[in-house]
Amino acid sequence: MDKKEKYTYDDLIKIVEILRGENGCPWDIKQTHTSLLPNLLEETYEVIDAIKKENTDNLKEELGDLLLQVVFHAQIAKEQEEFNIDDVIDRICKKLILRHPHIFGEKSANNVEEVLENWEQIKKKEKGYQTQTEVLRNIPEVLPALVRAYKVQVKASNVGFDWKDVKDVINKVNEELAEFIEAYKKGNQEQIMEEYGDLLFSMINIARFFKINPEFALTNAIEKFINRFEYVENTAVLNNKRLENMSLDEMDKLWEEAKLKTSKNL
Repeated sequence: MDKKEKYTYDDLIKIVEILRGENGCPWDIKQTHTSLLPNLLEETYEVIDAIKKENTDNLKEELGDLLLQVVFHAQIAKEQEEFNIDDVIDRICKKLILRHPHIFGEKSANNVEEVLENWEQIKKKEKGYQTQTEVLRNIPEVLPALVRAYKVQVKASNVGFDWKDVKDVINKVNEELAEFIEAYKKGNQEQIMEEYGDLLFSMINIARFFKINPEFALTNAIEKFINRFEYVENTAVLNNKRLENMSLDEMDKLWEEAKLKTSKNL
C-alpha cells in the first residue's frame, strides 16, 4: 500500500479499514461518531478558509481531510452493521436525481428561483413535513446561531412570512434597538439578553434582504478589527509606547489613522 505513486478513492476506503482493523492504529480504533465531531467541524471550517483565501493547493488538501471524515464515519457504521460508504453514495445520488426533476424528470425550471422552489417542495414531501413549523424546527440547533437564524428566516419567507420592503426591516431594527436600550435602563439582565437577541435577529433580516451572508460578514469585521488593532499596536511600539500605558483617547487617535491609511486593506 505504501509503494503506490497514485492513490484512488478505493485505496482511501482500504486504508481506513486497515487503520480501524485488528492491528490498526490505537487512536483510529478508539474513535466513535461522537468523538470525531470536533474533527468534522474543524475540517469543514478549514475547507471554507481555503476557499475564502483562494488557495487551490490548500483546498485540495482540506477537501481530502473532509473526505476522510466522511469515509471514517461510514467505516464506523459498517463495523456496527448499520450502513457503508456505498449506501452513503447511493443515498446522495438518489437525492440529487429526485431533487432535480427539471434535469432528470419532466418538471421544468427556467431560473434559480424555480429550482430552489422545486427543491424545497420536494424536500418537504420527502421528509414528510405537514407544516412549515416542522421545517423550521428541523434546522439543526448545532448550527452557528447566525447561520441558523438566517436559514429560519429564509424558510419562513418561503411561505410568504416576510417583510415586503427593506425599509420595514430597518424600522424593525430601530424598534428592537429602542427596546434594548429600554431594557438596559431598567437594569434587568434577563430582559437585556432577550432584547439583544431580538436585535441580532432583526439585523440578520437586513443581511438577508441585501443577500449578505451574516457569518462571513461578521468574520470579515473581526479580521478588519484585528488588522486595525495591529496597526494601533505597531504604531505605538514605534513611538516607544505600550498600549496598556496609553489612554483610550490616544489609542482611538491611532485607530482613526488605521482607518484612513489602511482602509483598502482592511
